[in-house]
Amino acid sequence: MLACSRTGTEYLRLERAEGRRLEDAVTFADIEAAVDYLNGTEGKILLTTGSKELAAFSRINDFAERAYARVLPMEASIALCRESGLLPSHILAMQGPFSVGMNTAMIRSVNAEYVVTKESGRAGGFEEKALAAKNAGAKLVVIGRPQSAASGHSYTDVLRLLGERFNMRFRQSVTVVGVGAGGRGTLTAEADEAIASAECVIGAQRMLAFARSEQAVHAAIAPDAIANYIREHIEFSRFAVAMSGDTGLFSGTRKLLPLLDFCDVRVLPGISSLSYLCAKLGASYEDVKLVSLHGRGGNIVPAVRRNEKVFALVGGENGAAELIGELARSGLGSVRVSVGERLGYPEEKLTSGSAAELSAKRFDKLSAVLIENPAPESGAFGLQDGAFIRNGAEKPVVPMTKSEVRAVALSKLRLLPDSVAWDVGAGTGSVSVEMALQTTGGRVYAIEKRAEACALIRENAAAFGTKNIEVIEGSAPESCAGLPAPTHAFIGGSSGNMREIIALLLGKNPNVRIVAAAISLETVAELTDCMKRFGFNETEAVCLSVSKARAVGGYNLMTAQNPVYVFTMQVN
Repeated sequence: MLACSRTGTEYLRLERAEGRRLEDAVTFADIEAAVDYLNGTEGKILLTTGSKELAAFSRINDFAERAYARVLPMEASIALCRESGLLPSHILAMQGPFSVGMNTAMIRSVNAEYVVTKESGRAGGFEEKALAAKNAGAKLVVIGRPQSAASGHSYTDVLRLLGERFNMRFRQSVTVVGVGAGGRGTLTAEADEAIASAECVIGAQRMLAFARSEQAVHAAIAPDAIANYIREHIEFSRFAVAMSGDTGLFSGTRKLLPLLDFCDVRVLPGISSLSYLCAKLGASYEDVKLVSLHGRGGNIVPAVRRNEKVFALVGGENGAAELIGELARSGLGSVRVSVGERLGYPEEKLTSGSAAELSAKRFDKLSAVLIENPAPESGAFGLQDGAFIRNGAEKPVVPMTKSEVRAVALSKLRLLPDSVAWDVGAGTGSVSVEMALQTTGGRVYAIEKRAEACALIRENAAAFGTKNIEVIEGSAPESCAGLPAPTHAFIGGSSGNMREIIALLLGKNPNVRIVAAAISLETVAELTDCMKRFGFNETEAVCLSVSKARAVGGYNLMTAQNPVYVFTMQVN
């Protein structure tokens, strides 16, 4: 500092980050205070502060008998040991770095009851010494850092400053590791090696148990938080990011990788909870429908209705029980459910039975579920009219879009799994339900002005387990102003506001795909005008005439229903 001051040279002081402290460690401001403390004790002492301070420690009572010193294997260091009065057998001349295990063995080999160290931070091996002292049952005596006249900089700040000043880049390597279903037993050898060789391990708190005691760790789950930590800590050149299960199955890996374009990245797969659970059950999984309810809302019932096997990851305090209860309430109480709790851990547990049998049980929040339905339904739309709850005798009549018209309308809509769909004039909710079954990862808004019809929509949504339906009670377009922009819309009833409804839909999303059904000639005329007025470049009008057979005596006669006009409109 003095030389730099006299020569006008810039001075940078690196201040090592503090290591983790042990609760039973004692800390002193300087060596003199530590010596006074040790003079009030008995037992062997291991000094790890280097050779230059040995003269100060020689004031310890019975120094030659009690003290052992670990120093560098250099002639100057050995000479200082002898000058301080250490016995030759008490000189441990060794070159670091030293692991926790090696430190522990050394403490035990000299029967040290006290270990003296400077607060040298992680880079100086402080944590390895602290943990070794704890392992060996020795008291840790810490010499605190001296106050400096110059402000210190962290290792990260020094690297960043040098990088900016000299246009240097510190290229980091990151290994994204799938750690398997749970415990260390499902960790692959390659994954174990990648974690062991990392300087810093990042992951959810329970994933950090895979790190070694001497490694730096950081608890983070969100991809942006992980990427930001790596970017900000250039003092680490090798990172391991621990991901639960397999990196390619419901993993944060997909969102993390694009954020790590400033690093050299490799991805290691793990044993997924899907393959682990199915192996335990002796079941194959090439025909399994995958669903994740972990950390997100989900709609499991439609998937179970339409697939022989469904695998679900669940979250929350009692997510598995909530899932099973939902199946039982939706008429799926007979399906077989197998729950794997804390897979890969010593307390792992498997439970199987029907949804009805298991609906009253509670399960661990770390659970995976395999659901088997021996009689799945067809995924085709156009459900039978009798599948829906209709008006009771005490209720006024609420119209319903019939099966054949519904099938054509849904085929024209071309819904996607994540569509945001509006059902305007939803009636009993038959179209809303079928929309929701087609777009299980999206959202359906059923807009209906009559309270009794809204009640029916809710009943039908509950009966089909379509939790992705939201009922909006009110007239269109007024009640729709605050809704999210739709990707698709079906108009089953407009109450004379067809032009205003279509204008709102296009205002929300100019590319919305609109399908509308009309029975009256007035509505047909409105829709024909709208096809021209709003500049659609994809238009179609279909007239459906449906006749159904009914028994009359010994004969079956065809009974015609009112013709229905189905209009399709979109600006591509």
